Amino acid sequence: MKKIISLMCILSISIGLSACNTFKGFGKDVERGGEKVQDAASDAQRK
Repeated sequence: MKKIISLMCILSISIGLSACNTFKGFGKDVERGGEKVQDAASDAQRK
């Protein structure tokens, strides 16, 4: 049972990391997300 749970955890983490372009790309993904929020806030202020 523990092996199945461990395997599921590892699989979930692997899928999550591959979606974020691996560890190296993770910071870039977060940065892009922050830029989008900042742009949206700037647009809202202009209105």
